[in-house]
Amino acid sequence: MKTNKMTIPTAVELINISKKYVVRHEKPTLVDQIFKKGRKKKFWALRNVNLIINKGERVGIVGRNGSGKTTLLKIVNGIARPTSGKVKTNGKVVSLIDLTAGFHPELTGEENIYLNAMLLKMDKKTTKKRFKAIIRFADIGSFIDAPLYTYSEGMKLRLGFSVAVHSNPDILILDEVMSVGDRDFQKKSFARIQEFYNRGKTIILTSHWESYIMENCDRVIWIDKGKIVMDGKTRSVLSKYKKSGSEWYIM
Repeated sequence: MKTNKMTIPTAVELINISKKYVVRHEKPTLVDQIFKKGRKKKFWALRNVNLIINKGERVGIVGRNGSGKTTLLKIVNGIARPTSGKVKTNGKVVSLIDLTAGFHPELTGEENIYLNAMLLKMDKKTTKKRFKAIIRFADIGSFIDAPLYTYSEGMKLRLGFSVAVHSNPDILILDEVMSVGDRDFQKKSFARIQEFYNRGKTIILTSHWESYIMENCDRVIWIDKGKIVMDGKTRSVLSKYKKSGSEWYIM
């Protein structure tokens, strides 16, 4: 008798993803502009990356600064478009990379909550239901009625983080987000993200904290110069990564 093996649904699939940036080294002169000249340099942040992340996996991305980690995360989230290749995602993707993206400085905190929630595909009814919880978590007091330009950077980040984590994502993308806010807010943020872990959400994160990667990732992908060097169990990949001479922050 044949038994059917259960297949785990795919959360993210990257197929031959490459991303090119064009860097101009100096401001072009009028003559350069007319004749379309100028010193330009092509920089490939990612080259032919193929990757499958299954639903419920907790995946860490490691690599030196400039290796392509953040570019990869932005492409998964749709913030950046690949130069070539195809991206497939299954479920709502929420990124904590740029927490203030979509905010408007002239609008109040309350108005920005509804604006950002709409961008995160939350309908007005759901946002209204979660509104008090969002404000309570952000902990910005009476500033909720003030225009955003009166906020400190920390307050903006706390508000952005609160809206994002209340949007109920299926796939959560983190990029050193735990540096947001003061110690108390960081502690609260850790606890909320741990809830996502416990609920079996797909988590993709990059961090320079070895202990955070070790404790919270089942799998690690090592990227260098835009290419995947190694993909496997957390302890095995981190061991090889450390032997390469890469530095970690001590937590």
